[in-house]
Amino acid sequence: MAAMRAFVLTGPREVEVQEVAAPVAAPGSVVIDVARVGVCGTDVEFYTGEMQYLHEGHARFPMRLGHEWMGTVAAVGDGVDPAWIGRRVTGDTMLGCGACRRCLRGDQHVCEFRTEVGIRGGFPGALAEQLAMPVTALHALPDSVDDTLGALVEPGGNALRAARAAQLSRGDRALVLGPGTIGLLVGMIARSFGAEVHLMGRSPRSVEFARTLGFDGVWTEADLPELPWDAVIDASNAPNLPATALDLVEPARRVVYVGLAGSPSRIDTRTLALKDVTAVGILSASPGLAGTIELYASGAVDPRPLVAATVGLDGVGAILAGERPEGAGRGPKLHVDPRG
Repeated sequence: MAAMRAFVLTGPREVEVQEVAAPVAAPGSVVIDVARVGVCGTDVEFYTGEMQYLHEGHARFPMRLGHEWMGTVAAVGDGVDPAWIGRRVTGDTMLGCGACRRCLRGDQHVCEFRTEVGIRGGFPGALAEQLAMPVTALHALPDSVDDTLGALVEPGGNALRAARAAQLSRGDRALVLGPGTIGLLVGMIARSFGAEVHLMGRSPRSVEFARTLGFDGVWTEADLPELPWDAVIDASNAPNLPATALDLVEPARRVVYVGLAGSPSRIDTRTLALKDVTAVGILSASPGLAGTIELYASGAVDPRPLVAATVGLDGVGAILAGERPEGAGRGPKLHVDPRG
């Protein structure tokens, strides 16, 4: 049986790079040679043992992480068009059962019985030399979307959905809370829609980096100007900011919640009703993947400056522990090349 190297999380703060069985292309599925994987905040929560899925029984150790990825199709199973072989692809993280009412209406990303690549239900993730995926979850990448961009499609899909949910028109003013990867992507996409975009952050490093990206304003909570915000998008993990977003947004406009805190966040629904505000929650990139590929391919949004460094599988543990690779840039995103 063929073997490959894979990054395995064996327990909280316990990691190994192991030799494991290489995947085989089952009927309806393909095997992908993985070229690039993004490390996400969700991966860090699994590493620390704080991720809610561990406590709800949706995930357990040992597990293989990695849900922001791209690669090249190396083999196909029965029933799959051989033309997929050699194509550069990325794929959906959320894999629904395909039979329930949510899946049948096109909402497989909230299927009660879903698996999530590298996250939920024991589906092995992409932090490995190869990855097996159902062909129905694949999205082909054009040549104009390079490997770095390809591995940024999944977080970009979340950000695109958040920016669309804000319903911004050209000239509207948007405030994004949290200048991490998702917040910066939301800001870039909202700017491509013609909006005036401001960001608010807390960490000096993230605020300073955001200022290099040409946004209309980057602030801390202490110096945030009193301006009318047509949309406020919370992309942070701070439990107090969902309520702040609701306080800041203009009446009859929109707040969008795409960030998740490690503890419960609370808003006053009286404020929501009395301001006639629409609040939208965003889970998953699924409905935004195709649109994100189009944005990247056109050059309307180029998030490659967000990637600070690329390491091999042996460097993943240190990243999850909070270390930054030597020589890394200032961006918030770190990538992995499993071939290195």
